[in-house]
Amino acid sequence: MAYREFGTALDRRALLRGAGWLGAAGVLAAQPLGRAAFAKPPLAPAFPSVRAAIEEYVSSGKVANMLATFGWGQTPDPQVIARGTLALGGAAKADIDSLYRIYSMTKPLTGMCAMQLIDEGKMGLDQPLAEILPAFAEMKVQKTYDSSIAPDALEPAERPITIRMLLTHTAGLGYSIIQQGPIKTEYERLGLVPGQVTKLPLPEIDRGKPAASLKEFADRLATVPLVLQPGTKFSYSVALDLMGRVIEVIEGKPFDLVLKERLIDPIGMTSTFFRVPQSEVGRLTTNYGILGGKPLPLDPARGSVYLDEPAFPYGGAGLVSSPRDYDRFLRMLLGYGKIDGKRVMGELAVRVGTSNILPKTVEIPAEGGMMGVTSYGAGGRVEGNAYGWGGAAGTAAFVDYDSGLRATLFTQYMPSEAYPIQGEFSDLVRQDLAAMTNG
Repeated sequence: MAYREFGTALDRRALLRGAGWLGAAGVLAAQPLGRAAFAKPPLAPAFPSVRAAIEEYVSSGKVANMLATFGWGQTPDPQVIARGTLALGGAAKADIDSLYRIYSMTKPLTGMCAMQLIDEGKMGLDQPLAEILPAFAEMKVQKTYDSSIAPDALEPAERPITIRMLLTHTAGLGYSIIQQGPIKTEYERLGLVPGQVTKLPLPEIDRGKPAASLKEFADRLATVPLVLQPGTKFSYSVALDLMGRVIEVIEGKPFDLVLKERLIDPIGMTSTFFRVPQSEVGRLTTNYGILGGKPLPLDPARGSVYLDEPAFPYGGAGLVSSPRDYDRFLRMLLGYGKIDGKRVMGELAVRVGTSNILPKTVEIPAEGGMMGVTSYGAGGRVEGNAYGWGGAAGTAAFVDYDSGLRATLFTQYMPSEAYPIQGEFSDLVRQDLAAMTNG
């Protein structure tokens, strides 16, 4: 079938074109860096703008810790800039092996796992979701975004949801952290809330009890109206969580086990978990909520919700990882599927997954639409020849194929927009690389 061929998405020639720079969390710098940055590796003290920002955030007490990593090509050991301790007032220093809640930085891993299955012909990029999950065969759509969900306020979906749409948040699915009104209430009532924050009884954070399994999550989600017609607009959603169910149905085994067998273990991500083992709690950071400009413990390490088994593995926001591990994931992507001489993914699967695969039917407003997105790959934003995404607790990561750079930012505070550092990270990196190139 044609939809099982990568050639229907993007041809090889198109994949090899482009230049650009990715803002790791959502703000994009417009200037491409090109090969010059890669041709001249950084010299100590490198990345002074990033270093100064990290110093200011930690020394002022805005965050307990902040850490950035920078790697070039397949160089195994990234440069690390780290300040602070695992918790405010604590003694244990944060380092490249500390554990962070990466939230939506889980999405690129789920997306690349899906790309592996597409590469192997087990499913197709443009395959209808209903061929795998029949409950999604006849979806209804809100006539007016975030309005009533009564039967007379709905209309039939004009086209089927596809795997491509799930990977790019264009399936028309909602998100309880995005939607408002009756649809938000329905998501929360049905436990369509993939993600966790804290064990603390905080009403403003509680979104209800999540569905008990990925199967239950998917089955319930299929009963809820879509917020947009499939394939028309980018709208951040639970799509990558639903992809977890697609993956486990295709593979016939639990999604978290598939992710571990296909990506986490082969890449060598020894500190990446949906549930943090008790033996590793000494490396876990504390997550903070910013209230009135002050950080207050939201998820203390030794009482963390991540020490318990989650309701199900959240493919959109469920992982805890270390900076070292995530850098290895990025290094595999920069190696077009290879790391340490070992092939983890097919080259074309990586090239397609890190390129713009938005459906051609998607409308992109001049200003970029939701979150400023104009290009999107498999679970991550694309700008030119760069790919990456950020997380709800201030983390960010990206690879830039033109410069050969991989970069991450790790810290722990919520909401991520409480401070500007996540969005500013790419600008700071670009400033420092420009200075190195011209120096």
